[in-house]
Amino acid sequence: METSTETPIFDERRDQIHRTGETPFAIACNRDSLAGAVSQRACVFCGARVVLYPIADALHLVHGPIGCAAYTWDIRGALSSGPELHRLSFSTDLQEKDVIFGGEKKLHLALTELIDRHKPKAAFVYSTCIVGIIGDDLGAVCRRVAEEKGVPVLPVASEGFKGNKREGYYAACKAMFDLTGTGDTAGIPKLSINILGDFNLAGEIWIVREYFKRMGVTVVANVTGDGRVDDLRRSHGASLNVVQCSGATIELAKLMQEAYGIPFSRVSYFGIEDMAEALYSVARFFEKDDPEIMERTKTLVREEFAVMYPQLTQYRRDLEGKKAAIYVGGAFKAFSLVKAFRHLGMKTVLVGSQTGTEEDYRELAAVTDPGTIIVDDSNPLELSAFLQEKEVDIFVGGVKERPIAHKLGVGFCDHNHERKEALEGFVGMVNFAREVHASVMSPVWRFTPRRIQIASSGSQS
Repeated sequence: METSTETPIFDERRDQIHRTGETPFAIACNRDSLAGAVSQRACVFCGARVVLYPIADALHLVHGPIGCAAYTWDIRGALSSGPELHRLSFSTDLQEKDVIFGGEKKLHLALTELIDRHKPKAAFVYSTCIVGIIGDDLGAVCRRVAEEKGVPVLPVASEGFKGNKREGYYAACKAMFDLTGTGDTAGIPKLSINILGDFNLAGEIWIVREYFKRMGVTVVANVTGDGRVDDLRRSHGASLNVVQCSGATIELAKLMQEAYGIPFSRVSYFGIEDMAEALYSVARFFEKDDPEIMERTKTLVREEFAVMYPQLTQYRRDLEGKKAAIYVGGAFKAFSLVKAFRHLGMKTVLVGSQTGTEEDYRELAAVTDPGTIIVDDSNPLELSAFLQEKEVDIFVGGVKERPIAHKLGVGFCDHNHERKEALEGFVGMVNFAREVHASVMSPVWRFTPRRIQIASSGSQS
C-alpha cells in the first residue's frame, strides 16, 4: 500500500494539499489549474453556464464553436415546474470564416431568429474562448437585439481562458444582477426571501421551498433552479437572500446588498444540523416581524426528525467505522457531508473541492479528524493514490470522479450534476444514507482486486 511520501504529486501542487493535524494549516487555492495536471476543475464558460442555464424561460445561446455547446442541460439535471426552454441548447457554430471575418453578424441573425421562434422572457449570450480572441463586441450586438425585440439580451463574459470556474460564477452573477431591479415588487410580503445557489437537482428546491412555506416564509425567486426571469427582475423586493452554494452565487448576494440593502445568510441544506440551522437562521431573521415563526420552525424540525432518525439508526449499524472520501465542486457541500458521515458512524479521510477558498479549507481542517487529507483542485492521479492510501470504502463525487472509483473497486455516490435522487433536506439525508449503505454493503466489493488483496494480507498476518 502506498504511503503518503510515495503519493505521486506534482511539485507545483504540493502547497494545495494539507493533512489535518500534521502541519500548521496552510493551503493555496483559487488559482489557475496547473498545465498538464488534467485538473478536475472546469473553465470560466462552464462556471457561467451551470449557474445560469436552469433559468427555464430564458434563451441560452453559446457564441462559439459547436463543441462548447455540448455543455447543456443534461450535464446538470435541473428540473422545471413549467417552461423547459433551458433544455434546448443553441450555438452560433462559429466556423473558420467567422473567426477570420468576425461572428457578430452571425450572432445577430441567430438571436433574431431564436427570439422570434421561442419568445423567451430574456436571452443569455455566452462568449467562449474564440470570441475573446477575435474580439467580437458581444455587448453591442446584445444591446441592438434588445432594442429591436424588446427583450432583455444579456452578454455573459465567459471566455474560458480568462481564469477558472469561479470566474464563470462571477460572470453569471453580473449578468443576473443586470436583471434585478427591473420588475414590480408589489405584493411581496415582509417575510420573503430569495433562494440563491440551489439548482433544483432531482427537484430539491421544491423540498426546501415547502419547508419555508410551512414556516410562513414566501420565496420570491429561485436562483437559479426552476428559475424564472420575471422572478429575478423583482427579486430586489425580498427581505433576505439565503445563499447555499456560496461560490456560485455569493457575488450576486453581495451586489444586491450593496445596491438594495438586502442582507444575506450563508446556509447548507445537506445533512441534519445544517438543514435545521438553515431554517433556524431564517426564523431568527424574521422573529421581530413574526414572534411565532421560531416555534413553527422548531415544530417542523421535530416532526421531520421523528420520521428520519429511526431509519438512520438502522443504516448506522452496518456503516459504523467505514471510511469515506469526498471531492465536490463547491466546498459548502463538503462541510455538510463530513457531518452527515459522522451521523452514520463513518470517518472522512479525504475531502477536497474544485472551487474552495482558504476560508473554506480552514474550516474543513477544523471539523475533520487528524490525518484527513484536504486538497484543492485535484487531479485523477492524486485522487487515485489518496483513495488507495486511505483504503476508502466510498467515494462521494461527480461525473468526473466516478470512473476513478470504479477502476479502483471503491463504492461511489454521485453528489453532483447528474444525481436523480434528492439529497437536500431531511428526506434527502435519508436518501443519502440509503444510497451510501447500498453502495458500501454491496457484496460485489468482495470480488474486486483491491478487496481481495486486503483480505489476503489480513489472513497472512
